[in-house]
Amino acid sequence: MTQSTHEGTNNKQVPTGKGGEIHQQAGGKNPTMTTAQGAPVADDQNSLKAGARGPTLLEDQIMREKIFHFDHERIPERVVHARGYGARGYFESYDPIPELTKADLFQRKGEKTPAFVRFSTVAGNKGSFDLARDVRGFAVKLYTQEGNWDIVGNNIPVFFIQDAMKFPDLVHAVKEAPDRAFPQAQSAHDNFWDFISFMPEAMHMVMWQMSDRTIPRSFRFMEGFGVHTFRMVNTEGQSVFVKFHWKPKLGMQSVVWNEALKINGADPDFHRRDLWNAIESGDFPEWELGLQVFDEDFAEKFEFDVLDSTKLIPEEQVPIRKVGRLVLNERVDNFFAETEQVAFCTQNIVPGIDFSNDPLLQGRNFSYLDTQTKRLGGPNFTHIPVNAPKCPFAHFQQDGHMAMHNPKGRANYEPNGWGDNGGPRADARKGFTSVPVEEGGVKQRSRSETFADHYSQARQFYMSQTEVEQMHLADALIFELSKVETPAIRVRMVAHLLNVDKGLAEKVAKGLRIPDMPAPAEAAMPTRDDLPVSDALSILKNAPGTFAGRKIGVLMADGSDAAIFNALKAAAKKEKAMLAVIAPEIGGVTLSDGSVAEVQEKIDGGPSVLFDAVCLLLTAEGAEQLRAMPPARDFVADAFAHMKFIGYTKASAPLLKKAGVDQTDGGCVEMNAEADAETLIQTCRALRFWKRVP
Repeated sequence: MTQSTHEGTNNKQVPTGKGGEIHQQAGGKNPTMTTAQGAPVADDQNSLKAGARGPTLLEDQIMREKIFHFDHERIPERVVHARGYGARGYFESYDPIPELTKADLFQRKGEKTPAFVRFSTVAGNKGSFDLARDVRGFAVKLYTQEGNWDIVGNNIPVFFIQDAMKFPDLVHAVKEAPDRAFPQAQSAHDNFWDFISFMPEAMHMVMWQMSDRTIPRSFRFMEGFGVHTFRMVNTEGQSVFVKFHWKPKLGMQSVVWNEALKINGADPDFHRRDLWNAIESGDFPEWELGLQVFDEDFAEKFEFDVLDSTKLIPEEQVPIRKVGRLVLNERVDNFFAETEQVAFCTQNIVPGIDFSNDPLLQGRNFSYLDTQTKRLGGPNFTHIPVNAPKCPFAHFQQDGHMAMHNPKGRANYEPNGWGDNGGPRADARKGFTSVPVEEGGVKQRSRSETFADHYSQARQFYMSQTEVEQMHLADALIFELSKVETPAIRVRMVAHLLNVDKGLAEKVAKGLRIPDMPAPAEAAMPTRDDLPVSDALSILKNAPGTFAGRKIGVLMADGSDAAIFNALKAAAKKEKAMLAVIAPEIGGVTLSDGSVAEVQEKIDGGPSVLFDAVCLLLTAEGAEQLRAMPPARDFVADAFAHMKFIGYTKASAPLLKKAGVDQTDGGCVEMNAEADAETLIQTCRALRFWKRVP
């Protein structure tokens, strides 16, 4: 029996996950939960709000204490999103949108606003690997002429929880267990799935987490989302709701799970290296900023609550309006000074942008400022260059740890009578003003009933995937839950999956050899099956149709055909793709015309998982030489198993045969002449040969 989270704390009996034991939420053998000061806690599920859908109240001492302590658990690396990589760039606006917002950066066509972007994984520490199955942070700092605006988002448009009160519990559950300090950078363990099995609100996010979205091929090939509903405000004080989207110019792409595991072994810095090399080569990554804009009337009629961060608005219902582009064209000068010290805070908004009453956003507004203050040593982290505004700024904040600048002159307070020498003054005309929304309600710890549908959008997401993507999602669930040692947890998760899709639940149960299907988990609201498929939620339905920005690995040995190789280099360059040569030795290979081709990877250090497609340009002698080398056989076998397109010369047949490759399956292109190079690159635009999937 699962507890519906919108009801708050009650006296239901809830399984602990250990041998089916039962503990009491209240009144049983468990001690009463208290604050650090010893005061009993009545509700550990919901923050204090003015009305069920109202703003979170600052007086909520229980939530503040809980999150305050959580924010201060780690020094010096971030508690979450510790492994990150950043770059500088700019945001260029398209046509002005004054009708939507008075935000300065949207008022002039073509204006470029400096930007800093940090990508990250969530669960692992600074030394973990890049290809963990994990949500990716996508945080953007825009240095506008009216202050810094931080869009602190993820590559997933929804989140696990609805209320910030539960964030410490979520992170504690997914991090390494406190008694054994493992596993690291993964969610495939008992604590995480035990927690999730009691949080039906997380099921939508679980679908995304188990999808290919959480094993992206590159930062450059993933979407970003602001997650929450925000407001935009124009000069007349009129406001609209908005959700922020970052759409990659090169389209989306992910790896397959077996590939991710091998990439982590071959190059744990795979994503970092990819971003660094792209900027170094002048192939600057780009995203377009898209807005989903809607009004109060739409919010009232929409099937779900727009303040619920476990829900999204399908693009088919509210189309995305693209208003500018983000370009990353500069690498950092020093990783620690910029990427490690950059401080993002959801509260950092500018005139023309405002918050909604999303309880998760309201809690983040408190949490981020607090955690940055702790992590960076005090309240003056804004003095660090990467965090400082690039526009003029003036205030009376002074002293504290590492103060780099203080008010000059006599005045350090306001109001004062020192005239022009009295320092800055508030400006009612130019300054930030909140949208005058009328709020009111009974002070209460509760969850709005409009947040109670936990399964319908999870089902919509699953049904919107292609058959291949659904298979990957089921396989991911089976893998993760196979690492869970407590059978009761696996059973509880299958019970939740029955409320998403019966077929999915049955696949997972079969993969875990659960003999008897459980009853569906208790649901606060029945799952809707009338929500339409949203193609925008699928990666494969939105294939980019280009090989641009991707990389082909060419396996060669002495004697390889020079004409075909040069044609392949030209075709890749024309497509704006990258090419790397892999060979038995790093010193180079002598081609058929006597020229020497530079080698980027030695065969035992350049496996095919590092490339998006491969080509075997071998003579019979070269194929025989490589046939005897296990890394060469793995190179070919893995490329085939990972559904990659393979170019090959007829003389490469012995190596293909040794690797178990059927070159007649339609995903292999024979390379007999220079013209075949163009054919191979055009074929690679499909990115994967999914028909090869068993």
